[in-house]
Amino acid sequence: HAPFLLSPSPSIPWPPHHLHVANGRLPPPCRPSVKAQAGTIEAPSLARLGGAVETDRLPADVRDRAMDAVDYLGGRVTIGDVASRAGLQIDQAERALQALAADTGGFLEVSGEGEVLYVFPEDYRAKLAGKSFRMRVEPLVDKAKEAGAYLARVSFGTALVASIVLVYATIIAILSSSSDEDNRGRRRRSYGSTMFLPTDLFWYLDAGSSRRRRVEKDKGMSFIESVFSFVFGNGDPNDGLEERRWKMIGQYISSNGGVVTAEELAPYLDVPAPAEQTNSKDDESFILPVLLRFQGHPLVDDQGNILYRFPSLQRTASSKGGGSREYVGTRWSTMSSGIEKFMEEKPWEFSKANALERAMVAGLGGLNLFGVIILGNLLKQMTMTPGGLISFAAQLFPLLQIYAGSFFAIPLFRWLLLRKTNNDIARRNKAREERAQELLSPEPSLRRKLLSARDMAQRKVITPGEIVYTTEKDLLDQEYEVREWERRFKKLESD
Repeated sequence: HAPFLLSPSPSIPWPPHHLHVANGRLPPPCRPSVKAQAGTIEAPSLARLGGAVETDRLPADVRDRAMDAVDYLGGRVTIGDVASRAGLQIDQAERALQALAADTGGFLEVSGEGEVLYVFPEDYRAKLAGKSFRMRVEPLVDKAKEAGAYLARVSFGTALVASIVLVYATIIAILSSSSDEDNRGRRRRSYGSTMFLPTDLFWYLDAGSSRRRRVEKDKGMSFIESVFSFVFGNGDPNDGLEERRWKMIGQYISSNGGVVTAEELAPYLDVPAPAEQTNSKDDESFILPVLLRFQGHPLVDDQGNILYRFPSLQRTASSKGGGSREYVGTRWSTMSSGIEKFMEEKPWEFSKANALERAMVAGLGGLNLFGVIILGNLLKQMTMTPGGLISFAAQLFPLLQIYAGSFFAIPLFRWLLLRKTNNDIARRNKAREERAQELLSPEPSLRRKLLSARDMAQRKVITPGEIVYTTEKDLLDQEYEVREWERRFKKLESD
């Protein structure tokens, strides 16, 4: 409950009262208080002193997700709208909306029931970008990170070619230096075919680029990049999984009127399969993180079923995503259009390079490893003091050994690890899918529980006609009559 104070004035004769405000209390900077001083009535404001950009204090991820939710919902939202759409905690959504409104000229609306809405102008993104230096710099930083990551991938692949060239050129130099000048010339001719190897490699990578492009993947991975992909892979395919999980859960709860069962949320959480559940089937402790994030609480219906209510997600300023959920069974998937039946994780790929590229990378890696072994034996057998190229290669030889050995050790370790990781992912996906199947054909007790949750749903769309106060205009200019305020407050006072 947030105090909504109206100071005594000739036009507002009633004493201060409290309106019931949904989604928790409004913090001091956003509390819509109206004061009358020297005959002037001041409208509350979301602007903060000091000219600080409040949005810059938010984590970039929270800010961007909140803004995407505001855009999707049309610029007029409740805290619950943003929390459910963006998958944010209630407190995070509230802080984000307050900061965005303070920086972009947004304003508050209060309904007759005390529900608080945030309204943003259409050009709020442009206004925010004009104020926030951080938002102008972030795209440049992101591009720099992408360029750095690309440079690392290309450098690792180029290092393979450089290692092969250095190793085999040094081998040739050692063999040539072990004879007199005449023998050295004959040896050079006898090993002439080997000396063309570096040239052939560069011809393939550069002059033969048109032929190489025909075997590249559709995503545009070059051969040099495929070397890095073979050794280190291509990153986590489930990056952003938690964000997607909470978006699904928030949207599902909101679309079902803010009252759900634990069985409905199980397909989006990491829960054991029904057959693997060793403890009591009534154990619903996995729902606790959802209750904490969206400020829900359990309740018991007339039949003794435990349901979960999320008051913050029951009030909305948008009719989007409000499809009916009045019954379940074979039509469950139809009724929940736009929301996936269960959360599915993607398995890890060893490499996104195609089979031909992987074979060529492995061949070059093997060629480099073989050359390093030969070079090591030759360096041990040398009786004269090395110089020039041979001395340079001898100094780098420990690094050449590490590179050649890790070129196959890292992929082997990754392959073993990915087998276990993908088995765990498949097990979790199967468990969530089985939980979703239970909702398609629920047993009688579960059906009654689901229908009870639908009966208790209370999704309320707040229309502009229900707004009785706004911070957009001065109090005397707002579109309501003082008599209506008196009637409402007297009714609240009598109650």
